[in-house]
Amino acid sequence: MQLHIPVALNRCVALLAPAIEKSNSPIVIDATLGMGGHTKALLAAFPSLRVIGFDRDKQAIAIASENLKEFGDRITIVHAVYDEISLTLENLGIQAVDGILFDLGVSSLQLDEADRGFAYSQDAPLDMRMDQSSGLSAHEILMSYSRSDLIHIIRMYGEEKFAPRIADNIIKAREAGALNTTKDLAEIVKESIPAPARRTGGNPAKRTFQALRIEVNQELEVLTRAMPQAISALAIGGRLVVMAYQSLEDKIVKKAFTEVTTSGTPLGLPVDLPNSAASYTFVIRGSESASDAEIIENPRATSMRLRAIERVAA
Repeated sequence: MQLHIPVALNRCVALLAPAIEKSNSPIVIDATLGMGGHTKALLAAFPSLRVIGFDRDKQAIAIASENLKEFGDRITIVHAVYDEISLTLENLGIQAVDGILFDLGVSSLQLDEADRGFAYSQDAPLDMRMDQSSGLSAHEILMSYSRSDLIHIIRMYGEEKFAPRIADNIIKAREAGALNTTKDLAEIVKESIPAPARRTGGNPAKRTFQALRIEVNQELEVLTRAMPQAISALAIGGRLVVMAYQSLEDKIVKKAFTEVTTSGTPLGLPVDLPNSAASYTFVIRGSESASDAEIIENPRATSMRLRAIERVAA
């Protein structure tokens, strides 16, 4: 199967390269394997590299397994969510890794498969589960959550100021038996937002669909649990590279990175106090966005923010 264009592919390989090249038997975790695009480039570039790929989506794992079969036992694929990094490494008998890559958010595969229910532009059942073998679907959430809970997730995760109107109309529609598909939900959102506000910012359903997807997959909670595990799993010289596509994810990553790269020495002292120096340092100061050329080639990269840190001490 043809691979989709991975976001920031060459940049990710370049950022991880120094950490991989320091090790005699390097190991990298691809925490969001998807269809295997980033992993394939890494395995091809570094013949001694082993990759452990995580994904919660069984369909993605099947495709990645086929796309990466040429690399044999250099790739280990795990059906797991990326907040299971510590447990997985323990089960594999691995103490530390040289690199970890996160490409957060919904994958091209999930967006392009209409029946998965992620896309507001295609009519489909309201599912939105990245792992269709577990958890509540979007439809189950929409049919069971209280008004206050619906308002909370739409406002918090979608940053949608018309959340109360949308929640009220969701409840009316579900009571009337008129909320079954992505098209139904997109129409409810459109009708809930005043016409002047619909004229800017793209499809009015985008924010509500994002909010619902985040809730279905518990994305922010999972990421909050995963960051400390990923940071602590790095060997000295190891690098952690994260691509986020919306501000809520990026804030979690930024906070985790800032905490571990900040010295414990009080401000104003000329040198770090004993045992106070930070064990991690920024590879990128702040964050990077995709180039104009990449955005033209790969529109998914438009909102991407890339951050990277390196472990410099135990």
